[in-house]
Amino acid sequence: MTLSSVQDVSGRLYLAVGRLSRSLRQTGIPGPGHGAISALATLVHFGELRLGDLAAKEGVAAATMSRIVATLVEAGYVTRESDPIDRRAWLARATEEGERLVSGVRSTRVQELNNRLDRLTPEAREALTAALPALEALISDEA
Repeated sequence: MTLSSVQDVSGRLYLAVGRLSRSLRQTGIPGPGHGAISALATLVHFGELRLGDLAAKEGVAAATMSRIVATLVEAGYVTRESDPIDRRAWLARATEEGERLVSGVRSTRVQELNNRLDRLTPEAREALTAALPALEALISDEA
């Protein structure tokens, strides 16, 4: 493979993943935006986190995460309390309502993805299945 063909694959993959993600985000129920849903899903997955740790996992500035969490708290999807170890820090935790929201969003988006996969040829579905380990390896350092 030449450098230009690797760059072509990288560019095409970047655009395809981005467009698919955006398209799936637009599917389903109205509510919090993608950044808020992503932060909430991270809280559901990891449990209680300091705001700074949540910001780091999401790849955003602490001030941005503070605004996102404030919106989620106001909507009842997250609770925020002072860290008992370091009173200057805040801990965030998904509420049951927040967990239900994440589950519903995932269900809606996964169902839409299933619908799209069903429209593919069997060969294309097999190719995607074979590519999953490589795609998962691309994000394995992010967790």
